[in-house]
Amino acid sequence: MAGARIERPAPSEHAPYYARYIEQVPEGDVSDLLRRQVDDTVRLLGGLSGREADFRYAEGKWSVKEVVGHVADVERVFGYRALCFARGETAALPGFDENEYVARAKFSGRTLGDLAAEFRQVRAATVALFGGLDAEELARRGTANNHPISVRALAFIIAGHERHHVKILVERYLPGLAKR
Repeated sequence: MAGARIERPAPSEHAPYYARYIEQVPEGDVSDLLRRQVDDTVRLLGGLSGREADFRYAEGKWSVKEVVGHVADVERVFGYRALCFARGETAALPGFDENEYVARAKFSGRTLGDLAAEFRQVRAATVALFGGLDAEELARRGTANNHPISVRALAFIIAGHERHHVKILVERYLPGLAKR
């Protein structure tokens, strides 16, 4: 049956590092959260000016635009991993350096509105992917970045990763913008 409820993954289904993201996901239907949270995030970003979108709360930290681009990039990578493993891929998938991805992405040359629209499209693809998987596919596992991981863990990591970065935007970026 496609579109199965995505059960919370056990700790054995992901590297310990990812627990910090999975813990961000409240009880309930993660598929529903994936559908809803993108609207909240885009709404949060919608009130920022172009100058504010380039704000960094500290030296060496990403700008608001870079955070949004990073969230979309990571979701693409994790969505690809979920697709591969759901389809039975047995080859190990590589890791990636998120700092290098951001450094090479040139997000600063784009508008925040463009990045938010792109993120919305990436999320729509993620929702469609997970919505078409059955319980067997969601339970499948593969290896990424030298660690075993399940497809359902990837759904929770994607949702929790966004929540993690929205929390940082709210706690570290928006107060700094209010002081400007």
